[in-house]
Amino acid sequence: MSSESRLYTFSKETKDKLRKFRLSTSRAKDPQAIIYQVDKSSLEIKQADDEVYKNMQELSDELPDNSPRYVLLSYPLTLASGRLSVPYVMINYLPPTCSSEMRMLYAGAKELMRNQAEAGRIIEIDSAEDLEEIEEKLKGEE
Repeated sequence: MSSESRLYTFSKETKDKLRKFRLSTSRAKDPQAIIYQVDKSSLEIKQADDEVYKNMQELSDELPDNSPRYVLLSYPLTLASGRLSVPYVMINYLPPTCSSEMRMLYAGAKELMRNQAEAGRIIEIDSAEDLEEIEEKLKGEE
């Protein structure tokens, strides 16, 4: 057992929600995203709110200016070959204005969150505006 999995926790409810979200998004026609955060006192990783975001602008508006977040994103897109792809990724949102304590907290749990969520890969962003180019980032690395 890794030290991260002993330090950070997921409730059974959170694990169930992660699995359900992953399974339900594979056939989605629209982008879907959920925001997760690390509780600083209990070190539990949990959903930040009960919202499933389908619009990148709304998602961008919900990300705090001074606090990191993990975002699970399923984003249907058509590749240059004409093939439909639905990448399921984790976005590690780490704004430059957040404290070093929060940076370390989220850095320590990043791979654990990715593994628990079973995301295909991690995309690093430091600004909520970076979500506007998310489709290019997804297409560029498929």
